[in-house]
Amino acid sequence: MDHRLSVKIEGEGSVHLQVNELHRLSENSKSSTMFEPRGLSSIEKRDSGADNSSFSSTTVRAPEKKLTLFALRLAVLEKAATSLGTLGFIWATVVLLGGFAITLDKTDFWFITIILLIEGTRIFSRSHELEWQHQATWSITDAGINSFRMLRSTPNLLLQSIKSLFRPIVVVKKHRRDILEANVTPRSRDTLSIRTPTRTWISSDVPLLPYARWFFLSRHISKLLYWLQLFSATACVVLSSMKLIKHNYGEVAKGDTDRRNRESALNIFYALALAEALLFLIEKAYWEWKISYCKLLDEVNKDCELGPSGMVSIRRFFYDAYSRCVNGSIFDGLKMDMVCFAMDLLASHSPDEQLIGGRILRQFAVSERFSDDTLQKLGISISVVERLVEMLNWTDHKEEEIRLSAAEILSALAGKKQNSIRIAGIPGAMESVSSLLQTNRNCIPAADEIGEKKLIFDHPDYGYWTFNHLGLLILKKLARDHDNCGKIGNTRGLLPKIIDFTHAEERLLKNENVTPSQILTVKRSLQLVKMLASTTGTNGKHLRREISEIVFTISNIRDILRHGEKHPLLQKLSIEILTSLALEEEASERIGGTGGVLKELCNIFFKDCMAESQKDVTTVAGEALAMLALESKSNCHRILKLKVLERLIEALKVPLLRVNAARILRNLCTYSGSECFKQLRVVSAAGTHSKCYFTIIILG
Repeated sequence: MDHRLSVKIEGEGSVHLQVNELHRLSENSKSSTMFEPRGLSSIEKRDSGADNSSFSSTTVRAPEKKLTLFALRLAVLEKAATSLGTLGFIWATVVLLGGFAITLDKTDFWFITIILLIEGTRIFSRSHELEWQHQATWSITDAGINSFRMLRSTPNLLLQSIKSLFRPIVVVKKHRRDILEANVTPRSRDTLSIRTPTRTWISSDVPLLPYARWFFLSRHISKLLYWLQLFSATACVVLSSMKLIKHNYGEVAKGDTDRRNRESALNIFYALALAEALLFLIEKAYWEWKISYCKLLDEVNKDCELGPSGMVSIRRFFYDAYSRCVNGSIFDGLKMDMVCFAMDLLASHSPDEQLIGGRILRQFAVSERFSDDTLQKLGISISVVERLVEMLNWTDHKEEEIRLSAAEILSALAGKKQNSIRIAGIPGAMESVSSLLQTNRNCIPAADEIGEKKLIFDHPDYGYWTFNHLGLLILKKLARDHDNCGKIGNTRGLLPKIIDFTHAEERLLKNENVTPSQILTVKRSLQLVKMLASTTGTNGKHLRREISEIVFTISNIRDILRHGEKHPLLQKLSIEILTSLALEEEASERIGGTGGVLKELCNIFFKDCMAESQKDVTTVAGEALAMLALESKSNCHRILKLKVLERLIEALKVPLLRVNAARILRNLCTYSGSECFKQLRVVSAAGTHSKCYFTIIILG
């Protein structure tokens, strides 16, 4: 059985989840008794403290600002170059070809024509390059980064590229995939099998022509346009410089008024063409310097803590910011940030874009630096929260990573009370969270009957236990709100699933080499059941009745009490659940009627050799016995049958046990009835020290 706990992805190669709270399983914390006012338990305090803490009161500088500023500067150069090119084009067509077309020297005419064609081609390719890049897997930055590297590539790689021009597209795609898989780790290889549209083309793989398909794939057209622009600008610089240096515009006859302004007009045109081409080349040089040598994308990716796989997200963000600056106002790109960008991608219908958005939001939601701002923006966007809830129902193994991202983001969101209310208020939210919990309940006629605890793995590598942990964590955070507890109880089939995870076999509890994730599952389920059972009001009564009516609730707790000596925190949680359930008369009778529960509580309460970590467990065991004996004649009879009266009297001498032992004795005296009074006379025959306590018990 796979008990993976791969929740937090670090980079692409390793998958980890911090389970530091497992190290505190045996820690002992003082808690008030059930008869005293109590706030949050130690477990709830730890969780709430972690959730409510903030990294810093000041705003964290967004690393993506470097990219938006870079995109702005590039857009300024691009628009300046385009403006000069447009002005030169107008000057040439209106002034030169319109006014001096007949009087122009032959070389000037052809130079102007070539420059206009070159500039027209460059402007056209530039305007359409953004469109091609948007459809391509390779972004503009890929072309920039790889342009000089391609020139330095080995002859063998160049030969392979030429051969692939005429390969069938399927072969090329397989070859490209083999290369990709050879450079990724086993975990990142799993992410390659993401859901892809089956009835539509992937735009980056569209073959534009039936022959030489590799060359005419849309992802390669963008690179072709990139190089075409560079050659066009270089040719324009060369031609313009030649004419400006030589000034060979032809002789102007004296008194020829038609040609006297020709030289000035030509100088202006060539100067405009040269300035426009130089600005464009400066832009490309600045681009290459920042991307290839300053490693701007890698720097931002490192600051965003996205790992190696985050480079795809960073490139996509930069490309979109640059496109906005070029196509609209130059300041449009400055309005972008990574969180809003990821939220937009998450709402997309493209599996690739959904995955990119999910990765960004997941990393930012769990990061100490960015979590506050990220969760604030996510919390006020109901549509995004609804989208995340919807993704919890995606059970296809190809959608595992996006589903995992959605679950982890919702887990972080649910840590804030206001956000947890919003999540629970979404129709079907509890059912979606319930879908994360995978148990085998085949052919069950009633909602309170659970089949054998066994998972059915439809896919061998699917992380069922990962989603189980996240599902329990989300429910635990949602249960901090009183109304949410009622919604959890009203969700069909959810309570039996939760109770099923409290099952712990003897070998699991006694094994020293047990997997931490297995203990964490039991712990979280017990914490959740405790929170539900301790709910107040009408919802609390309903929940306690529903929990106690589930067949395996009390028997699972009994097994933990019987075999869980090595896990005192699990025992404490189990006993506290019994104490809360005992508030209801029917539940109290059901607990007492379950064989072995009262006996195990007495064994824990009267345990001779008590370790330091067991003191809290002993205290809550006494509270549970006192609560079960309160106003329950049948439970008092069951306790008396265990022959524990003498041990209760002896416990009055032990400071740790004294208070609870006195309460148990008082309840036995009050509610056991006259038929058991003879057995209680042994108390009156006790020593002077015990008589004093007994007098207090009777009077109390």
